[in-house]
Amino acid sequence: MNTPPRRPIRELPDELISQIAAGEVVERPASVVRELLDNALDAGATQITLRLLAGGVRLISVEDDGAGILPDEMATALKRHATSKIASLPELEAVGTMGFRGEALAAINSIAEVALLSRAGGQDHAYLLDGRTGELKPVARAQGTTVEVKELFYSVPARRKFLKTDATELAHCIDAVRRHALARPDVGFAIWHEGKLIEQWRAHPGDAGRAQRLADVLGEDFLADSIAVDHRVGPVHITGRAGLPDVARSRADQQFAYVNGRFVRDKVIAHAARAAYEDVLHGHRQPVYVLHLTIDPARVDVNVHPTKIEVRFRDSREVHQAVRHAVENALAAPRAALAGGAVADTPTHSPAPAWRSDDAGTPAFKPFRPAAQIPLAPAALHSGATPAHAVEELRALWSPTSTATPPAAHAESPDDHGPAWPLGRAVAQLHGIYILAENHAGLVLVDMHAAHERIVYERLKTQLDSAQIASQPLLIPATFAATPQEVATAESTTDVLQRLGLEITPFSPKTLAVRAVPTTLAAGDAVELARSVLAELAQHDASTIIERAQHELLATMACHGAVRGGRRLTHEEMNALLRQMEATDRSDQCNHGRPTWRQLTMKELDGLFLRGR
Repeated sequence: MNTPPRRPIRELPDELISQIAAGEVVERPASVVRELLDNALDAGATQITLRLLAGGVRLISVEDDGAGILPDEMATALKRHATSKIASLPELEAVGTMGFRGEALAAINSIAEVALLSRAGGQDHAYLLDGRTGELKPVARAQGTTVEVKELFYSVPARRKFLKTDATELAHCIDAVRRHALARPDVGFAIWHEGKLIEQWRAHPGDAGRAQRLADVLGEDFLADSIAVDHRVGPVHITGRAGLPDVARSRADQQFAYVNGRFVRDKVIAHAARAAYEDVLHGHRQPVYVLHLTIDPARVDVNVHPTKIEVRFRDSREVHQAVRHAVENALAAPRAALAGGAVADTPTHSPAPAWRSDDAGTPAFKPFRPAAQIPLAPAALHSGATPAHAVEELRALWSPTSTATPPAAHAESPDDHGPAWPLGRAVAQLHGIYILAENHAGLVLVDMHAAHERIVYERLKTQLDSAQIASQPLLIPATFAATPQEVATAESTTDVLQRLGLEITPFSPKTLAVRAVPTTLAAGDAVELARSVLAELAQHDASTIIERAQHELLATMACHGAVRGGRRLTHEEMNALLRQMEATDRSDQCNHGRPTWRQLTMKELDGLFLRGR
């Protein structure tokens, strides 16, 4: 074997260092756009204009009306590790600006032709700096800064070959601006491509600005199909909007998470948000949301990756719980109760009289009880019986609360035509499957099995709170070769595993044995189950995993225990079910993520019959 010739250890040239750094900072034109937008926002800009040619490959120009740069600092701005954002380690640990690393402009200047045009406040005129020659000359410009980046990757042509089509690169650039725009509704943004204005979002200052910017960027439908989030716990404050399960997407392309105004891709936040949807969104559907997390900058490390898109929290469990509870609480309130009848468009004519029973006045809401009812023993839920055997026991949960009249908050007089009950009064049952109800807005259609399944499920969750899942010992323990982390997790979480109905013990220093599994999962792959649970326990909060496993078991039981399609209900039974839906958390979706009710407004009904045309 030939020994390669010895090469001396020496320092790399500055230009090569910058080009190496550019490989981390600049992946494509959108990376440049992101860095330049960060600088513009840090400069206090209120209007930012992006101009592109060939998707940003030939030209990226970012113009702002910020504070500007003094002429004697312009050359320094293009040097490596030069910044005005921080000057000490304490400032780095509590950085509150978008940029701070002082390497983006130098990296960009090493792989493209850069020109810096700026006029600082109080200066008579602007100055233009050529990034290649260092030539500085006076020019005309209003206060602010323009950074022009031409012929990206011209000095590293191999990188340029990896770029996609102009249309694809343009789409990524637009996404970069969109992310900044959602975080800063007080700043106006405009995007020009090949001389044509393709996107523009005007500044909307004030409290109403964020909602207007959401509508401008994501569409009015996003506002209509999402719920406001506002949750504070300890040092963490979560605001924003969470999309309804109905509008979940096949891709996670509308999930926007911000930490102190910075768009991030964070596994803790993403997992917490997805966990909040577990009860209402199943399968591979992805929720949509815009979440803003505000936290003390000293409790989050933003100096994790050169692109600044990743962060690390001092207490990730604290953040996970805050995000999950924030979204859960927003989704838990029944949409019907939140709407309070205000979801409707103004009727084009006087509303029809509210449904009444044969006897004048409000009907008596009798308990909804099937003929066969067996009292529910407290031990029934923990006995280890399969869901099929538990159906009879669960029937006791079919009856609503014993209250014979609706809550006082929903009371109304017989002659009141206002929006007393959000889901209205039942008027008919269709094919033993759907309930038709009349409310202030128009017509409500309810899938009675899906709705009652949610009601039963939520009750079971309450009754099973903190209980242990029944387990079944395996006749022959299932052994598997375990990693050191799996062995350590199994040994340190014995109590948690028992609550999950699992018994996993060391068989040898490098082997684990599964000796018991949850009763309802006895026929499954014990080793695969053990591996997945141990992986979750190693990464996430144990209480979250316990709760998830319990809820999956209860969802199956609730599906068997809910009233079946085809059963004829009386008006009193239908109305009792509607009242329960209004008072039940997450009643807008069944346990499988399907909607339980739909609203047809008077305007929509009139449109079906061409009324008013």
